[in-house]
Amino acid sequence: MDMTTLFDLSYGVYAVTTWDEGRAVGCIANSAMQITAEPATIAVSINKDNYTHGCILNAGKFALSVLTEKCDPKVIGNFGFRSARDAGFDKFEGVPQKIVNYLPAVASASVCITAKLIAHYDCGTHTIFVGEVTDGVRFSKDPPMTYAYYHKVVKGKSPKNAPTYQAEQPKEETKMEAKYVCTVCGYVYDGDTPFEELPDDYVCPLCGVGKDMFEKQEG
Repeated sequence: MDMTTLFDLSYGVYAVTTWDEGRAVGCIANSAMQITAEPATIAVSINKDNYTHGCILNAGKFALSVLTEKCDPKVIGNFGFRSARDAGFDKFEGVPQKIVNYLPAVASASVCITAKLIAHYDCGTHTIFVGEVTDGVRFSKDPPMTYAYYHKVVKGKSPKNAPTYQAEQPKEETKMEAKYVCTVCGYVYDGDTPFEELPDDYVCPLCGVGKDMFEKQEG
């Protein structure tokens, strides 16, 4: 079966947020959609391993921030590749926040949609959360980021908990130049300056970790 056929389905890039006993938490999702118009409902797929999964169940509500093509890589780094389980880690560290209908939202998003949880469906590794829309606020007119843009332009990889995650398939061996890959998010450095000559304070433009978190991969 050609699993790459699934790549032709269209997705966005969203930050799904809620509260955890007064602490703002959230994760990146790429599978969200409007279900009905009257009443307006939305659905989002969340991996059961994500800390946010249990928090949505407990809080009974969530917010969906639609990320834009101008999104600060710090947002995807914090929400996509770090866990709120990490002691003391704040998902909004370095990420401007707004409160919409009493829920935390990413201020740089194009819009934020808040919802009251009305149903959830077990889908194996993921749960589909269905919410009745309670508010919608536009922050900017910047174009929303599609998942295709994220992969091709931002050059990001799917977090392992994403619904669309697929492990990379082995490729035929060819002689190519060595590349440096971020071990946290999979970003591949392709700048004009040789990686070894980058300053020590260089950080991954996608997830924000330091130069020491890159590893050399031979071609």
